[in-house]
Amino acid sequence: MFTGIIESIGKVLSLSQTASGARLAVQVGPLARQVKPGGSVAVNGVCLSAVKNDEAVVEFDVVFETLSRSNLGRVSSGELVNIELPLKVSDRIEGHFVQGHVDTTCRIVGWQDQGAAKLLTLELEEPEYQIYIIPKGSVALDGISLTVARVAGQQFSIALIPTTLEKTTLLKKPVGAKINLETDILVKTVANLLHPEKVSDEKLMDTLKQSGFLT
Repeated sequence: MFTGIIESIGKVLSLSQTASGARLAVQVGPLARQVKPGGSVAVNGVCLSAVKNDEAVVEFDVVFETLSRSNLGRVSSGELVNIELPLKVSDRIEGHFVQGHVDTTCRIVGWQDQGAAKLLTLELEEPEYQIYIIPKGSVALDGISLTVARVAGQQFSIALIPTTLEKTTLLKKPVGAKINLETDILVKTVANLLHPEKVSDEKLMDTLKQSGFLT
């Protein structure tokens, strides 16, 4: 479990194919010392298990399902990624509950200056997830906990404060870039209870059951 508050920006060192998917090596800096083999790390919002680490680099095995659901299959050497370590029981929750289970990707369709802030507009690549995007609701974009400002069909907008732009990778993303999207688990639960006929994603249903929201 994560909160969507990014702790560090890592740099991809390599992404190499394996029999089960890919091996991803990321330079995460001092945070690597807190990671143990088998431990969880959110990379661009994707919960991955560490298989190897040293003083600054952590390696992960990424399976085909994750590669197809997220933008990790498209990262290249030198690309920057958002890093967050898992939530401790004693930690203050300052974002929202983020599982690290990316639902789909969305595409950046526009940036708009709003003084020192910016308005980011994105479009869903899979329309069925539109039901989970609500005004003032929470989403995680590349692992960042954010609040939805506007919704218009398959497009939605996020208002980004200067601190978010400074401490995450979003500002480096051009129009057309694909961003990982995890919708709010609480919104998913309510949507399933009110509109079960619209929820057809088997992975989502499994996630809700594993989280104790469904029996």
